[in-house]
Amino acid sequence: MHLLPYSAVLIGGEILDLFTSTGAVAKFVLLTLLAFSLISWAIILTKWSLLRRARVQSGRFVRAFRKAQRLQDIAAVAEQFRPSPLVGVFEGGFQEFKRQLASPAAALRINAVQRGMQIGASEEITRLERNVPWLAITAAVTPFIGLFGTVWGIIDAFHGLGTAGGATLRAVAPGISEALITTAAGLAAAIPAVIAYNLIGNSIRELAARSDDFNLEVLNAIESMQAQPAAEVRR
Repeated sequence: MHLLPYSAVLIGGEILDLFTSTGAVAKFVLLTLLAFSLISWAIILTKWSLLRRARVQSGRFVRAFRKAQRLQDIAAVAEQFRPSPLVGVFEGGFQEFKRQLASPAAALRINAVQRGMQIGASEEITRLERNVPWLAITAAVTPFIGLFGTVWGIIDAFHGLGTAGGATLRAVAPGISEALITTAAGLAAAIPAVIAYNLIGNSIRELAARSDDFNLEVLNAIESMQAQPAAEVRR
C-alpha cells in the first residue's frame, strides 16, 4: 500500500539529483523543455475539456433543433448550447435569414443563408483550433532541443576527459549519462504533444464534418418553410 508513494518520492529525488548535477547549459535546456511541456499540457487539458463539452452539447443542440417547430424557437434557446460549434453555424444562417425576412418584397436567397452558415462554421473551427499548433511546434522542436543538450554535454564530458588525461569509461560515463538526460526530457515533452495533436485534430475534423451535415439540415428546414405563408414564417 505504501510502496507506490515511497517509489514516487525516490524517483523524484533521483531526478532532482540528476538535475542539480548537470551543467549550466543542460539546466537551461531542461528548464526550456519543462516550459514547453507545461504549456503543451495546459493546452491538452483545456482542449480536451472543450472538445468533450462541444461533442455533448452538439448532440443536445441537434436534438433540440429537430424538435423545434420554428427557427425562432431554437434561436431563443441556442445560447445554452454555446460550447457547441453548431450554435455558431445556426446563428450565422439565422441572422441572414432574419435580414431577408425584414424585406418582404425580396425572395428568400438560400445561397446567402448557406454562406452565412459557412462563415459561422469557419469561425467556430478557428476557435477550436486556437493554440493547437503549439502542440505541433512542441512535438517538432523539443527532441532537437534535447539533442542539443546531449551533444553539448558529451562535448563537455570529453573536454573534461581530455583535461584530466584519464581515458577510462569510469571517467567519461557520468558526464555522458548526464548529457543523455536532456534527450530523454525532449522525448518526454514531444511524445504526449504529438499524440494529443493528432487526437485533437481528429476530434476537430469530426466536429467540422458534423457542422457541414448540420448546415444541410438547416437548409432543408428553411426550404420547407418557403412553402408556408410568409406571415406564418415571420410569426
